[in-house]
Formats: sequence, structure tokens, C-alpha cells
Amino acid sequence: MVVVTLTATIALFVIILGSSRLSDVERSRVISFIPMFVASAAFWSLFQQQFTVVAVYSDERLNREVFGWVMPPSWIQSINPIFIVIFAGVFAAMWQRMGPRQPSSPWKFAIGTVVMGIAFLLFIPFAGGGPNSTPLLWLVLILFLFTIAELCLSPVGQSLSTKLAPEAFHTQMIALFFMSIAVGSAAAGALATFYDTENEAPYFLLLGGASILIGVVVAAMNKWITTKMAGIH
Repeated sequence: MVVVTLTATIALFVIILGSSRLSDVERSRVISFIPMFVASAAFWSLFQQQFTVVAVYSDERLNREVFGWVMPPSWIQSINPIFIVIFAGVFAAMWQRMGPRQPSSPWKFAIGTVVMGIAFLLFIPFAGGGPNSTPLLWLVLILFLFTIAELCLSPVGQSLSTKLAPEAFHTQMIALFFMSIAVGSAAAGALATFYDTENEAPYFLLLGGASILIGVVVAAMNKWITTKMAGIH
């Protein structure tokens, strides 16, 4: 699935960028989306591990006892959606209030990817512990960072792909953003096969560090990306 989704993504980029129906400005805007596609795919490759690695971790490592009652591990999947419901409006209001002072779209992608990496690094202090070794509130904190990262990147990506879309490829450009989710989701499943419950720290360190590095690179490219976006913010 990783190969299939990557192949489809490359083919779609080639079709759009190779079209004679694009103006120079439109082609520049499509090119500007490439590094943010990479950041988005990296983000989703970690975020979607809620349903693989985090699910296993919740079952085998997490202390789910609350006042004598043991929370089913499946309930952990509800934490991120609850945070989304609470904070989605907060983020929308914050961006609206900041207006032109808000970070550029590349910066938001960079922040989301870095925060996602930090969330993975926070698994390390309790990695390799026995059953019930990780406090419930610690995982709640990690999933809170998952949520912050998602709100910095996911709605921004959907909006940005619409703004950057060439007139002749409006739907296809939006599809490219969803292809980043597909690539990331497939990669999340592939990466999870390397998760070793007996040696967890290297896994979290490598993936968290890689995500942070990608975020830093996107931040460093902010000026170039913004120039290529040709007036789109």
C-alpha cells in the first residue's frame, strides 16, 4: 500500500505539473505544496499509529485504573476526538483573532510535525516498563500533543490545497492532500511492524526525531515556500 499510494501521488504531481493548461504562477504554487505534502505524510505516519502502536501500548503498558475501576483499553481511542471537539473552535478563533499576524501555512505545517515528533519522544521515559508502568495522565498528555499537532496541520492542509489549486486541476489538488493522508496511513501500518515491545525506546526516538527534523526543514524552507505560493498564505 505504501508503494501504491506513493506511485499514485507521484503520477498525480507529474500530470498536474506537466500540463500545458497551467500558468507559471499556478505551476509555482503546485511546486510549493511538495514539501508540505512530505510534512503531512510524515505527520499522518505517526498520528495514525494511535490505532496500532498506541493501542498495543495502552493495552500492555498503561495503568488504566481510575478510582478502583479499570478503563477498557479501547476507550483510549476516545481521548483524541474529545480533545478535537474541545479545541477545534479554540484554534479557529485563535487564527481568526490573530489575522495577518498568524504563522504562515508552512510554519503551521512545521509546528504540527515538530509537535507530533515531541509527542513520540514523550513515550521514551516509560518505554520498556512492565504492565501498568505508564500513568494514564502521561498518555493523556501525549494524545493532547497529538491533537495540537493535528489542529495545526490537518484543517490548514485542506484549506491550503484548495487555495493553491490550479483552475484546471482544482479537485486533483485537493486529492493530493488526501493522498498525503493515504501515504501516511499506509506508512503508519508499515512502521508499526518494527515496533518491539521489548525494546521500545529506539522506535520512539527514531520516529520522533525524524518528524522533528522534517518540521525543522519545512520551517527553514518557509521563505522559499512562501515565495513559490505567490501570494497565498
